Amino acid sequence: MENEIRVLIPEDEVDRRIAEIAAEISRDYAGKSVHLLCILKGSVFFTCELAKRLTVPVTLDFMSCSSYGSGTISKGIVRLVKDLDEPIEGRDVIIVEDIIDSGNTLSYLVELMKARKPASLKLCTLLDKPSRRVHHEVKVDYTCFSIEDLFVVGYGLDYDQHYRNLPYIGVIENE
Repeated sequence: MENEIRVLIPEDEVDRRIAEIAAEISRDYAGKSVHLLCILKGSVFFTCELAKRLTVPVTLDFMSCSSYGSGTISKGIVRLVKDLDEPIEGRDVIIVEDIIDSGNTLSYLVELMKARKPASLKLCTLLDKPSRRVHHEVKVDYTCFSIEDLFVVGYGLDYDQHYRNLPYIGVIENE
């Protein structure tokens, strides 16, 4: 797969912003521990970089769900692929996403997680596309970057499983 990728957000900007968000979370959770819920596969890069920069105790778990097929447009149907390994009841949980656009996945996940009675539940995303939001009740607590309605790759985001390993956020130019 050969595509021309234009850099939208360079690696140094991504790193700097993750450090800023980590500092904010560390302040907000001072004296507590935080349980990061990484939504696979896309947010694994972001979650790891975020966790490394937190100064509060951190635990991790992973969940996989999808509202995408093999194309570039969300289908609107959320499918749970992998559930949590540990209970979250009584824990301070932050759901970590790579990108939030329509809000379909997060709307579903937030309701699912609330039913499991965490002490607190917040959302953190690398990228937010507010112009695509269908579920306006989805409140994002920590956002690294808000972007226009572009199909982006890199830093965990993919196009048919390609380009996740790019160290920056890019846009496919010749698709």
